[in-house]
Amino acid sequence: MKLLEVKKELEVIKRTKFGISVPELRKFAKKVAKDNYKEFVENDDYSTFELKLLHAFVIGYAKDDINILIKYFESFMPYVDDWAINDSLCQNFKIARKYPDIVWDFLMKYKDSKKEFESRIVSVILLSHYLNDEYIDNVINILNFLNTDNYYSQMGVAWAFATVMGKYPEKCLDYLKSQNCKLDKITYNKSLQKIRESFRVSDNIKALTNAMKK
Repeated sequence: MKLLEVKKELEVIKRTKFGISVPELRKFAKKVAKDNYKEFVENDDYSTFELKLLHAFVIGYAKDDINILIKYFESFMPYVDDWAINDSLCQNFKIARKYPDIVWDFLMKYKDSKKEFESRIVSVILLSHYLNDEYIDNVINILNFLNTDNYYSQMGVAWAFATVMGKYPEKCLDYLKSQNCKLDKITYNKSLQKIRESFRVSDNIKALTNAMKK
């Protein structure tokens, strides 16, 4: 779908719906993904928040070769400057579950990045698609060393550990209590906060974390 057509349809949705809700944007993204999505993603000018969020959804909904989709994912990364766009891009990239090794190798290119949203992209893809028996130890190891110099990278790692705690509480507790834990003080305490706020974590685990704050 051509960029001009996309913009016109977005304006129509805005006028008829008094703004664009996320469900409406998802619905439109599925339409774009089926209608020559490359025309849109290769010409998007990222001029509005809605276009960026639509772009993130389209990459996730598009059906194509994994290497082509990774190329479009990577091309979009420099334009990710908002947590909602970041997390929508990562959580909707569900093809990672079908090709975990290929996407993992791609992610590892960014595990040492000092850029705030590149680091958050790594953490959110890991928490969204790699919390399973095969990858959990590697996930914890990668999260342990991700850059957390900025707020959104800190919160990405903290959210990831809260999600790990919900699925692998013993592994997560052992890690957070061990000398191998390299999280800076802010990210460590944010992780404990996110764990206590999580509905996936038991009350017993939450009680244990009360005494773990640095």
